[in-house]
Amino acid sequence: MKIGIIKEQNDRRVAMLPGLLPKVKEQLGVEILVEKGAGSGASLPDDLYAEHATIVDRKKLLAEAGLIVSVNPLSDEEHAKLSKETVLVSRYEPYNRPEVNGKLKELGLTAYSLDMIPRTTLAQAMDVLSSMASIAGYRAVLVAAENLTRYFPMMITAAGSIRPARVLVLGAGVAGLQAIATARRLGAMVEAFDTRAAAKEEVQSLGAKFVEVAGARDDTSAGGYAVEQSEEFLQRQRAEVQERASKADVIITTAQVRGRKAPLLVPEETIEKMKPGAVIVDLAASSGGNCAFTQDRQTIQHNGVTIIGDSDLSADMPEDASLLFGNNLLNFLKLLVKEGAYQPESENEIVTSSMITA
Repeated sequence: MKIGIIKEQNDRRVAMLPGLLPKVKEQLGVEILVEKGAGSGASLPDDLYAEHATIVDRKKLLAEAGLIVSVNPLSDEEHAKLSKETVLVSRYEPYNRPEVNGKLKELGLTAYSLDMIPRTTLAQAMDVLSSMASIAGYRAVLVAAENLTRYFPMMITAAGSIRPARVLVLGAGVAGLQAIATARRLGAMVEAFDTRAAAKEEVQSLGAKFVEVAGARDDTSAGGYAVEQSEEFLQRQRAEVQERASKADVIITTAQVRGRKAPLLVPEETIEKMKPGAVIVDLAASSGGNCAFTQDRQTIQHNGVTIIGDSDLSADMPEDASLLFGNNLLNFLKLLVKEGAYQPESENEIVTSSMITA
């Protein structure tokens, strides 16, 4: 069997780094095809791949690979040209794009969506959502620091003293916790809020203050996503957030409800009360955003506040993002490929949950 690694379109990441390929060949017993230039976005030349794989053009890869792996799905046009025996592994996001299941089934293709892997202890080593969220949380703080007009840490100098920046993190899942840890390392004063009571201890262990709002609907089995809350709770939450936001230099929002529009945590009236020069980084931008005025992959100004919308900040750190993604991917492929052939563990919950063309 041949596994194909394509060059991503409009994304600097690649599904696997060159250093992982020997493990792939040894553990799966496969040949590897790599599209020319696949690693260029992560500063990885073809020479590094050529030692363990065959470098081919995209047309040849799509025609010959029995299993194609990618960070982002192929186009509809490319799906239509594939052999019906082709197996696809990517991030299809069927909860946001429900039509994708039917399209792939019509073409007779077999597809697995990595974002549908259960977020359980057994599947941790395959959890690309957590891997990418961790990088996004880290990157969000760096982006905020670049756009803030002042220091993060406290400074005491002969020319005067500078107070530390105040950072408010909304959502203490994987991305939020990494944002908290990074902001603390940079010397900021950090507060964090999450509807899950279990997050309090994690937040406090990182040196941040946990903001509590009574009456939250807790769902620890939501797989790292937020859950829908009552309107009464949302009103109390907005009031508390508004109070904290008016004093914050930076707000980082991470709350998403799987398959639904992201909850609005920072409405217009809250932004109006924020200090000019403050920065908001909204990691829920692709599903509507936690902040009023958020536009995905755009930076806008409102009332002196900089609002940065980007749900895929991990793509800005392509080498390490590709490293983690590839490791997750290999662990998943071990459930699908045995001794060089496609032999999925059909009774395995991880396999059945992620297969979107069953």
